[in-house]
Amino acid sequence: MSTLTYVYADSTAVLGPLAHLAEPHSYDLCAEHAERLTAPRGWEVVRLSPKFVESGPSPDDLSALADAVREAGRAPGNAEPDDVTEVGRRGHLRVLRADQR
Repeated sequence: MSTLTYVYADSTAVLGPLAHLAEPHSYDLCAEHAERLTAPRGWEVVRLSPKFVESGPSPDDLSALADAVREAGRAPGNAEPDDVTEVGRRGHLRVLRADQR
């Protein structure tokens, strides 16, 4: 993944490593689109990395996803309804069944 940032005042498109924060005039691109990127006539494309390699998810990405799911489960208003029964468990995950009325 790469981040494309436009600098309109300089007629320049900058393609670099994936940004950690969202910025105006910046867009995240997959490796295929980063490789095929072209700019409007009269614009310059600055590539900060000579080759873009798709790295896939890292252990940090997976941990962050698991933390986000846990946090969402703890949010106020996420209490289980009365008509749900736990029928199984695997690690910290639970299998729930909605009771029929």
